[in-house]
Amino acid sequence: MTPQRKNAFIRRAKDITISSTLAVAMLASGMALPGCQSGETAETDYSYDDATYAKGIRSFIKEVKPGEFKITDEETVEFDQSEAIVTYLDGTSRTINPDAAKKLIDEEIKSKGDSTSTTRTQNNYQSSGLSTMLLYGGMGYLLGRNRNNGYINNFRGNGQASQHYSNPSTYQKAQSARSDMRASRTMTARPSGGRSGFFGRSSGSSGG
Repeated sequence: MTPQRKNAFIRRAKDITISSTLAVAMLASGMALPGCQSGETAETDYSYDDATYAKGIRSFIKEVKPGEFKITDEETVEFDQSEAIVTYLDGTSRTINPDAAKKLIDEEIKSKGDSTSTTRTQNNYQSSGLSTMLLYGGMGYLLGRNRNNGYINNFRGNGQASQHYSNPSTYQKAQSARSDMRASRTMTARPSGGRSGFFGRSSGSSGG
Protein backbone atom coordinates (compact mmCIF):
# COMPACT_ATOMS: atom_id res chain seq x y z
CA MET A 1 0.00 0.00 0.00
CA THR A 2 1.29 3.44 -0.87
CA PRO A 3 1.89 5.44 2.33
CA GLN A 4 -0.14 8.65 2.68
CA ARG A 5 0.74 11.64 4.78
CA LYS A 6 -1.65 12.39 7.62
CA ASN A 7 -2.13 16.02 6.57
CA ALA A 8 -3.00 14.99 3.02
CA PHE A 9 -5.66 12.61 4.37
CA ILE A 10 -7.16 15.37 6.51
CA ARG A 11 -7.30 17.75 3.53
CA ARG A 12 -9.06 15.15 1.38
CA ALA A 13 -11.60 14.42 4.10
CA LYS A 14 -12.19 18.15 4.48
CA ASP A 15 -12.77 18.54 0.72
CA ILE A 16 -15.28 15.70 0.71
CA THR A 17 -17.16 17.31 3.61
CA ILE A 18 -17.30 20.70 1.85
CA SER A 19 -18.48 19.09 -1.41
CA SER A 20 -21.22 17.19 0.40
CA THR A 21 -22.36 20.33 2.22
CA LEU A 22 -22.44 22.30 -1.04
CA ALA A 23 -24.49 19.61 -2.78
CA VAL A 24 -27.04 19.57 0.06
CA ALA A 25 -27.31 23.37 -0.07
CA MET A 26 -27.84 23.36 -3.85
CA LEU A 27 -30.55 20.71 -3.61
CA ALA A 28 -32.27 22.62 -0.80
CA SER A 29 -32.34 25.80 -2.90
CA GLY A 30 -33.82 24.02 -5.90
CA MET A 31 -30.67 24.18 -8.06
CA ALA A 32 -30.11 21.19 -10.33
CA LEU A 33 -26.78 19.43 -10.26
CA PRO A 34 -25.03 18.68 -13.59
CA GLY A 35 -26.40 15.53 -15.13
CA CYS A 36 -29.70 15.81 -13.22
CA GLN A 37 -31.64 17.98 -15.69
CA SER A 38 -34.84 16.77 -17.23
CA GLY A 39 -35.16 16.12 -20.97
CA GLU A 40 -37.26 19.26 -21.40
CA THR A 41 -34.63 21.49 -19.79
CA ALA A 42 -31.86 19.85 -21.80
CA GLU A 43 -33.66 20.60 -25.05
CA THR A 44 -34.03 24.26 -24.06
CA ASP A 45 -30.36 24.57 -23.15
CA TYR A 46 -28.80 22.66 -26.00
CA SER A 47 -30.85 23.42 -29.12
CA TYR A 48 -31.21 26.48 -31.36
CA ASP A 49 -32.83 27.29 -34.68
CA ASP A 50 -30.93 27.57 -37.95
CA ALA A 51 -32.53 28.98 -41.10
CA THR A 52 -32.22 27.60 -44.61
CA TYR A 53 -33.88 28.89 -47.78
CA ALA A 54 -35.36 27.00 -50.72
CA LYS A 55 -35.46 30.15 -52.84
CA GLY A 56 -32.70 32.57 -53.80
CA ILE A 57 -32.36 35.67 -55.98
CA ARG A 58 -31.00 36.38 -59.44
CA SER A 59 -29.91 39.98 -60.07
CA PHE A 60 -29.41 41.70 -63.41
CA ILE A 61 -26.89 44.53 -63.29
CA LYS A 62 -25.98 46.83 -66.18
CA GLU A 63 -23.08 49.21 -66.68
CA VAL A 64 -24.62 52.58 -67.57
CA LYS A 65 -21.42 54.65 -67.65
CA PRO A 66 -17.77 53.63 -67.43
CA GLY A 67 -17.41 52.14 -63.96
CA GLU A 68 -21.02 52.94 -62.96
CA PHE A 69 -23.76 50.31 -62.64
CA LYS A 70 -27.47 49.99 -61.95
CA ILE A 71 -29.64 47.03 -60.97
CA THR A 72 -32.15 46.57 -63.80
CA ASP A 73 -34.10 43.52 -62.58
CA GLU A 74 -34.29 40.91 -59.83
CA GLU A 75 -36.26 37.69 -59.63
CA THR A 76 -36.72 34.68 -57.36
CA VAL A 77 -34.99 31.44 -58.39
CA GLU A 78 -34.08 28.14 -56.78
CA PHE A 79 -31.50 28.77 -54.07
CA ASP A 80 -28.66 26.95 -55.87
CA GLN A 81 -29.32 29.10 -58.97
CA SER A 82 -28.69 32.38 -57.15
CA GLU A 83 -26.40 34.65 -59.18
CA ALA A 84 -25.80 38.13 -60.55
CA ILE A 85 -25.64 38.64 -64.31
CA VAL A 86 -23.63 41.74 -65.24
CA THR A 87 -23.76 43.37 -68.68
CA TYR A 88 -21.01 45.84 -69.64
CA LEU A 89 -21.01 48.80 -72.02
CA ASP A 90 -19.19 46.82 -74.69
CA GLY A 91 -21.95 44.21 -74.73
CA THR A 92 -20.07 41.48 -72.89
CA SER A 93 -21.64 39.80 -69.87
CA ARG A 94 -20.42 38.08 -66.74
CA THR A 95 -22.14 35.77 -64.26
CA ILE A 96 -21.17 36.12 -60.60
CA ASN A 97 -22.01 33.35 -58.15
CA PRO A 98 -22.57 34.00 -54.41
CA ASP A 99 -18.98 33.11 -53.44
CA ALA A 100 -17.51 35.55 -55.97
CA ALA A 101 -20.08 38.16 -54.96
CA LYS A 102 -19.09 37.83 -51.32
CA LYS A 103 -15.45 38.49 -52.19
CA LEU A 104 -16.38 41.68 -54.05
CA ILE A 105 -18.68 42.76 -51.23
CA ASP A 106 -15.94 42.15 -48.66
CA GLU A 107 -13.63 44.36 -50.71
CA GLU A 108 -16.30 47.05 -50.79
CA ILE A 109 -16.79 46.85 -47.02
CA LYS A 110 -13.04 46.96 -46.44
CA SER A 111 -12.70 50.06 -48.61
CA LYS A 112 -15.41 51.82 -46.60
CA GLY A 113 -13.83 51.01 -43.26
CA ASP A 114 -16.13 52.09 -40.44
CA SER A 115 -19.71 51.36 -41.47
CA THR A 116 -20.90 54.50 -39.68
CA SER A 117 -18.67 56.77 -41.76
CA THR A 118 -20.33 59.03 -44.34
CA THR A 119 -17.14 59.91 -46.21
CA ARG A 120 -16.13 58.24 -49.48
CA THR A 121 -12.72 58.15 -51.05
CA GLN A 122 -13.86 58.08 -54.68
CA ASN A 123 -17.15 60.01 -54.59
CA ASN A 124 -19.82 58.81 -57.02
CA TYR A 125 -17.73 56.05 -58.58
CA GLN A 126 -17.37 54.38 -55.20
CA SER A 127 -21.14 54.51 -54.57
CA SER A 128 -22.14 53.17 -57.98
CA GLY A 129 -19.51 50.51 -58.62
CA LEU A 130 -20.29 46.86 -59.23
CA SER A 131 -19.45 45.74 -55.69
CA THR A 132 -21.88 48.34 -54.30
CA MET A 133 -24.67 47.01 -56.54
CA LEU A 134 -24.00 43.52 -55.20
CA LEU A 135 -23.93 44.76 -51.61
CA TYR A 136 -27.20 46.72 -51.71
CA GLY A 137 -29.01 44.48 -54.20
CA GLY A 138 -30.53 41.04 -53.91
CA MET A 139 -27.18 39.27 -53.69
CA GLY A 140 -26.17 41.24 -50.61
CA TYR A 141 -29.59 40.55 -49.13
CA LEU A 142 -29.19 36.81 -49.72
CA LEU A 143 -25.69 36.72 -48.25
CA GLY A 144 -26.62 38.94 -45.32
CA ARG A 145 -29.36 36.59 -44.20
CA ASN A 146 -26.88 33.78 -43.87
CA ARG A 147 -26.03 33.61 -40.17
CA ASN A 148 -22.31 33.44 -40.98
CA ASN A 149 -22.48 36.62 -43.08
CA GLY A 150 -24.63 38.76 -40.82
CA TYR A 151 -22.02 41.53 -40.80
CA ILE A 152 -23.11 42.37 -44.36
CA ASN A 153 -26.46 43.55 -43.00
CA ASN A 154 -24.70 46.18 -40.89
CA PHE A 155 -23.39 47.87 -44.03
CA ARG A 156 -26.59 47.39 -46.03
CA GLY A 157 -28.51 49.22 -43.33
CA ASN A 158 -26.42 52.38 -43.81
CA GLY A 159 -27.32 52.95 -47.46
CA GLN A 160 -30.36 53.85 -49.52
CA ALA A 161 -30.85 50.67 -51.52
CA SER A 162 -33.49 52.16 -53.82
CA GLN A 163 -31.00 54.55 -55.43
CA HIS A 164 -29.05 51.61 -56.85
CA TYR A 165 -31.98 50.41 -58.98
CA SER A 166 -32.75 51.65 -62.48
CA ASN A 167 -36.22 52.92 -61.49
CA PRO A 168 -38.81 52.68 -58.67
CA SER A 169 -40.75 49.83 -60.29
CA THR A 170 -37.59 47.71 -60.48
CA TYR A 171 -36.98 48.36 -56.82
CA GLN A 172 -40.54 47.34 -55.93
CA LYS A 173 -40.17 44.12 -57.91
CA ALA A 174 -36.98 43.40 -56.00
CA GLN A 175 -38.88 43.73 -52.72
CA SER A 176 -41.36 41.14 -53.94
CA ALA A 177 -38.52 38.74 -54.81
CA ARG A 178 -37.08 39.13 -51.33
CA SER A 179 -40.48 38.45 -49.82
CA ASP A 180 -40.71 35.21 -51.81
CA MET A 181 -37.27 34.23 -50.55
CA ARG A 182 -38.27 34.88 -46.93
CA ALA A 183 -41.41 32.77 -47.40
CA SER A 184 -39.24 29.79 -48.41
CA ARG A 185 -37.37 29.77 -45.11
CA THR A 186 -37.20 26.60 -43.04
CA MET A 187 -36.15 26.63 -39.39
CA THR A 188 -34.26 23.59 -38.09
CA ALA A 189 -33.42 23.01 -34.41
CA ARG A 190 -29.91 21.71 -33.82
CA PRO A 191 -27.78 21.12 -30.70
CA SER A 192 -25.82 24.24 -29.78
CA GLY A 193 -22.05 24.19 -30.05
CA GLY A 194 -22.15 21.62 -32.84
CA ARG A 195 -22.80 18.76 -30.42
CA SER A 196 -24.92 15.84 -31.52
CA GLY A 197 -28.20 15.32 -29.73
CA PHE A 198 -31.77 14.16 -29.99
CA PHE A 199 -33.61 17.41 -30.45
CA GLY A 200 -33.65 17.94 -34.21
CA ARG A 201 -36.88 19.25 -35.68
CA SER A 202 -37.90 21.33 -38.66
CA SER A 203 -40.79 23.54 -39.59
CA GLY A 204 -41.68 25.95 -42.36
CA SER A 205 -41.80 29.64 -41.65
CA SER A 206 -42.57 32.77 -43.61
CA GLY A 207 -41.19 35.21 -41.09
CA GLY A 208 -38.58 37.85 -41.93
